[in-house]
Amino acid sequence: MTGTDTRGLAALRPRLPSPLREVADGRFERHGVRLLLKRDDLIHPELVGNKWRKLAPNLDAADGRTVVTFGGAYSNHLRATAAAGRLLGLPTVGVVRGQELAELPLNPSLARCAADGMRLHFVDRSTYRRKAQPETLAALLRAVESEDAVVVPEGGSNARAVRGCRALGEELGEHADVAALACGTGGTLAGLAAGLPAGRRALGIPVLKGGFLADDIRRLQERAFGGRRGTWSLDDRFHHGGYARTTPALDAFADDFEQRHGLAVERVYVAKLLYALLALTEEGAFPRGTALAAVVTGRPFP
Repeated sequence: MTGTDTRGLAALRPRLPSPLREVADGRFERHGVRLLLKRDDLIHPELVGNKWRKLAPNLDAADGRTVVTFGGAYSNHLRATAAAGRLLGLPTVGVVRGQELAELPLNPSLARCAADGMRLHFVDRSTYRRKAQPETLAALLRAVESEDAVVVPEGGSNARAVRGCRALGEELGEHADVAALACGTGGTLAGLAAGLPAGRRALGIPVLKGGFLADDIRRLQERAFGGRRGTWSLDDRFHHGGYARTTPALDAFADDFEQRHGLAVERVYVAKLLYALLALTEEGAFPRGTALAAVVTGRPFP
């Protein structure tokens, strides 16, 4: 990487491969299922979890140019991109959904982005929905004076990111029969499935309502690899009302898991994943003897 004041991504010292730890939990053990935690939340203190795996190839491609990306008011992806920009000396621009937010004080998430040097550009929701259309994207890039920027999509999921996430499946290798993670845009699952060895499968737990994610994952794999790769499936039953929504049952489960295992459970993604895996285990979805790896993709934002 050139054009930065660091020696590139290696200077950030990511912890790779991330740790894989088995936890003793009688609720899984009574069904003959071993629960493993793939601690991607420990890869880097600021580019946490799958954000490292998805952003690293895109940042490398930026080669010192401005990075423009997209997200909502509480986007983990925007925070990670802003932090990466500060650490690597890269200019970053965040296009934020919701023009009305421009007139309000920044929430803690967007304030962190701004403190890390990200320029925030607020757009109305109609424009945001059209952001991938060439004319709209070109207009947005002109508006932020970054027409030669590297554009990273919402959530960071593009072909580069998917290829970067393939290493997650390769790290898990023969250690897990089923590798599971919570999904937002589907890029991590697309890469994970491609990296798993034959006979192993990936399971995605969408955190948004809508049932659209399977098509998105197929498209991402097509762009990254030329076609579908690996064995993967989705279970749409555990979104708990939609993105960033929760329920008393989910909160109680997460609190209990934290007390049992000493792990701070991030609520938007990780709590829904772990809740789903226990429910599926109790339904008999995993044969006795299954090694089940839950990918911990992040930690609670302070």
